[in-house]
Amino acid sequence: MAEVEFTEASFSQSVNYMVDRALAVMDIAPDVAEAIKSCNAVIQVKFPVKVRGKIEIICGWRAVHSNHRLPAKGGIRYAPIVDQDEIEALAALMTYKCAIVDVPFGGSKGGVMIDPNNYSRDELELITRRFTLELVRKGFLSPSTNVPAPDMGTGQREMAWMADTYKHLNPDDINYIACVTGKPVAHGGIEGRTEATGRGLQYALQEFFRHEDAVKEAGLEGGLGGKRVVLQGFGNVGYHVSKFLFQEDGCKIIAITDSKGILINEDGLAIEEAYCYKVENKTLDGFPGGRYKKGNTTRVLEMECDILIPAAVEGQISIENVDRIKAKIIIEAANGPITFAADGVLNKRGVTIIPDAYANAGGVIVSYFEWIRNLSHIRFGRMQRRYDELRGQNQLEALENVTGKKVPDSFKDRLNSGASELDLVRSALDDSMRQAFQEIRETRTDNKDITDYRTAAYVNAIRKISRTYLDIGVY
Repeated sequence: MAEVEFTEASFSQSVNYMVDRALAVMDIAPDVAEAIKSCNAVIQVKFPVKVRGKIEIICGWRAVHSNHRLPAKGGIRYAPIVDQDEIEALAALMTYKCAIVDVPFGGSKGGVMIDPNNYSRDELELITRRFTLELVRKGFLSPSTNVPAPDMGTGQREMAWMADTYKHLNPDDINYIACVTGKPVAHGGIEGRTEATGRGLQYALQEFFRHEDAVKEAGLEGGLGGKRVVLQGFGNVGYHVSKFLFQEDGCKIIAITDSKGILINEDGLAIEEAYCYKVENKTLDGFPGGRYKKGNTTRVLEMECDILIPAAVEGQISIENVDRIKAKIIIEAANGPITFAADGVLNKRGVTIIPDAYANAGGVIVSYFEWIRNLSHIRFGRMQRRYDELRGQNQLEALENVTGKKVPDSFKDRLNSGASELDLVRSALDDSMRQAFQEIRETRTDNKDITDYRTAAYVNAIRKISRTYLDIGVY
């Protein structure tokens, strides 16, 4: 381990090194450890698509890191940087992520090496449907064995196309709608999935700040309110987490980025206004509520702040810039934004890192809820919502009869309402993130050889996965 600690590695090697660091403080048989780390299967597909009168060869991958639980779960990303190493690394992260937050899935990931900005809607539909066909033919997509979700460069639209393609290929599968998650609500999706990763990051920070000693260890005090936040990346995840932290927790978002520069306001940015401006103008440049600096967006990572949220792509904090990182807390919204070498340096400096394998698990948690909803063929809350409303009404009437006083309307409305599907999803997501952090914290506290949250999270994941291998057997 000492030989690789401060040298850069590939993304998949970096993930494995972090797992090795956890294995070093555990009593796990080497053969079981190797079985846990190995990627079970990966396919590369190349298929022709006619784009603007010319044949273009599209390349994509799908990896299954582990199927110790079924289905294997993981997103599909469209990006020009996609390659096999990245897909295998992300599939491995999904295995550990699901175990950390107690979602009964294996880990998988997929990607297509294209820049979606270079294609029209119809061209993207053609590419998506053809990629889906390749995955189904090769046994890498079905409700029971492998279930994709949105990732960078994809969203509800692409998931709807994939589900529809699978349906046409499997017309007798009554559970076809569960073959992907992250779909539009009108087409089998679930309320709260779009913002799930950002919401999960918010819940992770809220839980962290409930532990006064953890906050003090990070060199901070008090709650989330007023904390200065810097955000790299302003896509779906970055927008939602910054919006929630700003509007609901009173954080001061002092910097955000788009693909070409950094928007800064030391007094705090109005997130919703900035997002609307970006949607309308395709850039943050010119937004009147801040100062825009064109150039390398990794510079934002070096700004002085309380909380740093890397929400772009992997490898953004490396050995090259780690010495210039000034944040007290780093919470990883992206997958793998800190390399293994940089992680070692930050740990030695005592910087608190809330790791990706836990922090950004909100997406897969709510995907699990969507998958369950699809298999059960009923929305959450349908059977009990009105009953809960009636029970609340009866309690209010009893209270007013006993006291002889009228209950205020604001209180009456809260007590009278039954939980909607969105209420239930948010409650379950919050519970999952809180429970997982408490387990990570307990492991870190109980083992004197563990000094960081990432190692503790991986220890928890490996324990759960190894239990499956040892209880059931490896064949």
